[in-house]
Amino acid sequence: MPATVWKGYLSFGLVSFPVGLASAARPESVHFHMLHKKDNSRLKEVWYCAEEDKPVSRKEIVKGYEYNKGHYVVIEDAELKKVAPPTASVMEILQFVKSEEVDPIFFEKSWYIVPEAQGAKPYALLREAMNETDYRAIAKLTMHGRENIVIIRPSGDGLVLHTMFFVNELHKSNKGERTAGKKFPKKEIDLAKQLIKALAGPFKPEQYKDEYRENVEKLIEQKRKGKKITAIDQPKARPVVDIMEALQKSLANKPNRKKSKHAA
Repeated sequence: MPATVWKGYLSFGLVSFPVGLASAARPESVHFHMLHKKDNSRLKEVWYCAEEDKPVSRKEIVKGYEYNKGHYVVIEDAELKKVAPPTASVMEILQFVKSEEVDPIFFEKSWYIVPEAQGAKPYALLREAMNETDYRAIAKLTMHGRENIVIIRPSGDGLVLHTMFFVNELHKSNKGERTAGKKFPKKEIDLAKQLIKALAGPFKPEQYKDEYRENVEKLIEQKRKGKKITAIDQPKARPVVDIMEALQKSLANKPNRKKSKHAA
């Protein structure tokens, strides 16, 4: 079984079976250390007590919640375990929904649900039933110090879980100005649809790379070898004044791709 971040039971009605969660994806970036500018020596993080004006060790640190300015209530890890909800050990499926009912804006992180040996059969049964009905499962799960609402979906020969944001965690005020109700000339709509079709094709995630990370790695190698740094030209974007002209030029400059079953 791969390294797991949570172990417990997945409950489906009166059927429950042991599973674990393993990370399905995580962002990769170039990691920098903080150095002392004077001599390039490595800096270390130090926890400091402002009251006693001295550093403290990790064993001297406790969790505290500030309920009034400068007043704290200390909470021990053992006390947090005592108030953990049932979802800390049992992930119970609460309902099933169609995938199109859930806006992807709710999705946070992705995890593989990995069954233990004795749970292989009910795991496979649930996956197959969800595949044939095209339903997704909504459940609750507690891990990493918080209770999450999650959505479970079949993927290949397994199940994938996505933790989701709660409604109050969505920043609706950041939506900005809406454009609903605007009318466009048929010619503009037709040209926009033509451009979409010209750019349509099957999704091949392996073709997309993190160019910034590659550029940073190249920068590090050039500096290490004492070479001149290669600067990257940045595009000069300007607001579009004539939409029709911009769409026409886009179509003229973009060769049509071979149509596939994924293209409209």
